[in-house]
Amino acid sequence: MSKKINLLFLLCNVLLPFFSLAQFTISGTVTDATNNPLPGVSVIHLNSFVATSTDANGKFSLVIPKKTGTLEFTYVGLARQTVPVVEVGESFVIKMKEDVGKLDEIVVTGLASSVRRSNLGNAVSTITSKQLVGTTVQPTMDAALYGKFTGSNISANSGAPGGGISIKLRGITSLVANSQPLFIVDGVYYDNSSINPGLNSISKAAGQGNTNFQDNPSNRIADLDPEDIDRIEILKGASAAAIYGSRAAAGVVLITTKRGRSGKPRIELSHSIGVQMQLKKLGQRQWTEDKVLASYGASAVPLFRGANGQIFDYEKELFGNKGLMNNTRVSISGGNENTTYYAGFTRKDDEGIVKRTGYKKTSVRLNLDQKVTSFIDANFSANYVTSNADRGFFNNDNTSTTLGVSFVSTPSWVNLYPDANGNYPNNPFAPSNFIQTRDLMTNREHVDRILLGGTATWKIFNFSKNSLRLIARAGMDNYTLNTIAIFPRELQFEKDGNGTNGASIYGTTLDKSTNFGGILVHNFKLSGNLEFTTQAGLTSENLDQDNVVNTATQLIGTQTNLNQASAIEVQQTKTIQKDRGFFVQEEMNYRDLVLLTLGMRGDKSSRNGDANKLYYYPKGALAINLHKLSTWNASTLSQLKLRAAYGESGNFAPFGAIYSPLVSAVFGGSTGSLITTTRGNEALVPERQKELEGGFDIGAFNNRVSLEATYYRKTVQDLIFNVAVATSSGFSFAWKNVAAIRNQGVELALNATPVLNKDLQWNFTVAFWKNKAKVTRLDVPAFNTGAFGATLGTYRIEKDKSPTQIVGIGGPSDKVDPQSGVAVYGDGEPDFNLSSYQDLVYKNFELSVLMHWKKGGDNINLSTLLSDIFGTSPDYDAMTLDPAKQLTNGKFRLAALGTTARPWVEDASYFRVRELGLTYRIPKHVFKNIADVKVGVSARNLINIFNYSSYDPEVSNFGSNAISSNVEVTPYPSSKSFHFTLTVNF
Repeated sequence: MSKKINLLFLLCNVLLPFFSLAQFTISGTVTDATNNPLPGVSVIHLNSFVATSTDANGKFSLVIPKKTGTLEFTYVGLARQTVPVVEVGESFVIKMKEDVGKLDEIVVTGLASSVRRSNLGNAVSTITSKQLVGTTVQPTMDAALYGKFTGSNISANSGAPGGGISIKLRGITSLVANSQPLFIVDGVYYDNSSINPGLNSISKAAGQGNTNFQDNPSNRIADLDPEDIDRIEILKGASAAAIYGSRAAAGVVLITTKRGRSGKPRIELSHSIGVQMQLKKLGQRQWTEDKVLASYGASAVPLFRGANGQIFDYEKELFGNKGLMNNTRVSISGGNENTTYYAGFTRKDDEGIVKRTGYKKTSVRLNLDQKVTSFIDANFSANYVTSNADRGFFNNDNTSTTLGVSFVSTPSWVNLYPDANGNYPNNPFAPSNFIQTRDLMTNREHVDRILLGGTATWKIFNFSKNSLRLIARAGMDNYTLNTIAIFPRELQFEKDGNGTNGASIYGTTLDKSTNFGGILVHNFKLSGNLEFTTQAGLTSENLDQDNVVNTATQLIGTQTNLNQASAIEVQQTKTIQKDRGFFVQEEMNYRDLVLLTLGMRGDKSSRNGDANKLYYYPKGALAINLHKLSTWNASTLSQLKLRAAYGESGNFAPFGAIYSPLVSAVFGGSTGSLITTTRGNEALVPERQKELEGGFDIGAFNNRVSLEATYYRKTVQDLIFNVAVATSSGFSFAWKNVAAIRNQGVELALNATPVLNKDLQWNFTVAFWKNKAKVTRLDVPAFNTGAFGATLGTYRIEKDKSPTQIVGIGGPSDKVDPQSGVAVYGDGEPDFNLSSYQDLVYKNFELSVLMHWKKGGDNINLSTLLSDIFGTSPDYDAMTLDPAKQLTNGKFRLAALGTTARPWVEDASYFRVRELGLTYRIPKHVFKNIADVKVGVSARNLINIFNYSSYDPEVSNFGSNAISSNVEVTPYPSSKSFHFTLTVNF
């Protein structure tokens, strides 16, 4: 009997939803503002959770329990509309309008739930596909983010093709650990490592330090094709990111790629051709015999005389290549009510502004959505990317062999060009002939990457008042990164006993990341006014990364194979990480008036000292839509929302910090291991971020004007650092939780549509943000870190001071702290950022402009130091710095060397027109309504205004390093570009 009862219960749960839905059918058509049918519009009966979407002709049919309640219509970019069921007639047609205020856009609030922006309790920035790539062609996905959302500080470690971007959200969140946000693409955890190619064995840039930061590698997020992206959500605050736990202290970037909609196949073809060139030219010093004598001594004068007045424009030679850029894009999408698909193909081929550098990438994507049964849905995403990036040889070095350092070491009257037989002369003023190095060396990254993700949703039951869904999710991110650096033995710094007689450096990184999740989501309507959404789930994330760098020196002849060398060194780094977690979240919605979210995440990880210990991260958010009050009568204001949120998130210790590592050693001809001088600490706890934010959203004139204002206060506790310890302990350094930082800031975003009519539409966004940070706890004495020491300017971690303050030795006119012996010269943190995006559509023309102003923020500019030392600075002979007008600029700066660091710390403020695009849509009748054709011209970094004395104030010699990212040492210069684009839609 009990078995029969159980079977009956199971049948009721499975079959009852079908019987309960088969009661009343509603049909209709949905169109846009110009009466064109809209396929793919989501239609939901709010009283029963029953949903469908419109077909290719904009038609839909929906079976609901009874002829009561409300229908909701939503479509990306259009305003949500609701219609009472009782008003639906037999020939029902609804016309949707543009969502000018973006209050109806859907924003993710959990791992499996979302809400309309108008109901959101915390600040989340969103970037649409149009904002990301709609103005101009983007070199990489990360570079496309510049200036497009509040709370960000973005810098580049190299202008080389293929990327290399550092992104920080709402200030510093770590001293040494990962400072980059977590990227998730269609539910798949996306690895964004920067992996060094082994150039340090030639450049000696890091000396005995960490080699990861000065080899200017690209970021792996550059592999993602920006043309595939439909939408980006940036969870900057802990209240939004807490649901992602121990990986989310630096924020979370959720990326959703494009998917198909039901209807006939839609085909898009586009091709752009462009050219990029050096962003800013500095020029070269003008030489005389007296200047040569003063800079290089009497032995150089005969060389200058032998040049017979011949001058070589080496800046143009090195950075003057007009790099041709080609980008081809093909996509097709469509489907029916059960199956939809999206397929995209992109081929990018960009030449750099330095000869023999460039970036080639091919990306193929396939996204499928399938309604398996009436109660099971599934979607699948697959992406394959292969790319080659030739990045040159730049940034810091201690051997004067990089292209940048040898360039600033060389006066313009020395002939470095090869003779008729292709033989390059030695550079008499540097260990490297940079033309020879550029022409003969290789520094290439090759990537093969595949991303797979899938989600299955089982609607366990779906009644009029409550529903339950089970969501299963899995993702895999696998890539192989091959780095190849070849320095032939005929290079000046490799031959004649000067170096290693040639070097061949091959690196291989195998990276496999997987993530799995199971989530239950329950929706419950207690009454017509109160709704609850409950979700709970389990998650699993795994990382297995194996990096091997083989360095072969003493090459045999012209061979570059590793086995064709007399000396081989192998370095291997393995990173294995396993994270497990759970989360619960409850969302309450009372008439869209009061919205409350409470949640908790629990995490454990193999990165922790106790791999089985759970760390908990709570979150909460409250939003009150005052305009929903029954007594509201302010006709001008269409929205007034107050919101407050609190959350916590974490950051793991650097990999291996819980152990005291071993290094290989040889004892009497036998191999063995030694413990290093750094002591591990198994008691380390994750860095913990706690953030409280509050704000308000105002909409006016039917939301054609809206303002979002947010204030946040974020503390990051238990910051980890490798501190000096008493050598009597047997170690010199040890990992400890020693500090805390407080970030506080303001974010403002104004959106408006001042003009909206048949012929003219004008939309604009103005965003303002600023952040201030302070060290609030420091368990060890204040210390300097990053850059190259106090003589040239460095960073100092000191209680009650900014963690990015720049200090250095001080002269008589500087305010020197008597205890530390250094003076404060600046701060890497900007005073504020202000950006503006304008979009103007007049009939068939569209003009889009993105402008960005960064005020304040300082760099340590060591490119100028090096060019001063070698006497080649373009402004060396100007007299604009010395108040007494006695010394030239070069001599004035050099006179300060060893006395004060002030000359090397520069204001990095700038104003840019980052993107500018003009398109024309050719009338459809020209092509007999078969195709929609657009032509356009665009530019990136067209206008750049700054007083910074080098090529670009957006630099970072130390890549994604948490602290010292505002340091410049002869980088690959930034570029500006121009494009012509043709797009055809069928």
